Amino acid sequence: MSDLTNPAIIRIARSDGGEALAAPIDLAERVRTLRKDRGWTLEQAAQAAGLARSTLSKIENGQMSPTYDGLKKLAEGLGISVPQLFTPPRHGSPGGRMATTRAGEGEAHVTTTYEHELLAGALTRKAMLPYRATIHARKFEDFDGWVRHDGEEFLYVLTGQIRLYTEFYAPIDMKRGDSAYYDASMGHNVISLSPEDATILWVTSLE
Repeated sequence: MSDLTNPAIIRIARSDGGEALAAPIDLAERVRTLRKDRGWTLEQAAQAAGLARSTLSKIENGQMSPTYDGLKKLAEGLGISVPQLFTPPRHGSPGGRMATTRAGEGEAHVTTTYEHELLAGALTRKAMLPYRATIHARKFEDFDGWVRHDGEEFLYVLTGQIRLYTEFYAPIDMKRGDSAYYDASMGHNVISLSPEDATILWVTSLE
């Protein structure tokens, strides 16, 4: 098994499909920063990760390189993935971007199956696209095949009941308060099951 604590072998994917060496990460500093960002003491962080306080202290002071099992425990305790332990933190001042959309003032896009109200339309170059959708469709056959697009998607039922069809899973009936997160390149369609048109919040990633 590779030594994941060796910065020289940590790599990140490039958009062209190749690999690029990531900048070396000081794991000790990274773990200490992540702990302090959460406002945790050494004791609290060690307890969350299932490690001895002395072990975590040695890791934070660069006196010990954790095993892969130790890395997994650290990541789980901090609520992140193992690769994120080696991901440089983002620096720079907050951008301060913000947009407010009043009820009913979003940009409307109507189709035979859905009525979309785009939200936060004033912001350009968004990383995600939020919109409220009214579901007109009542059966799968109302669609001209599967809907597919790039990115990942989050769905949250606001009113009524829906059935979520996906290409690789059995249909799921959902009611108000239910949610789903899925790969949007997988075929997907939504229909209303309730007498009235159901409404959902959809958020689609754009990056």
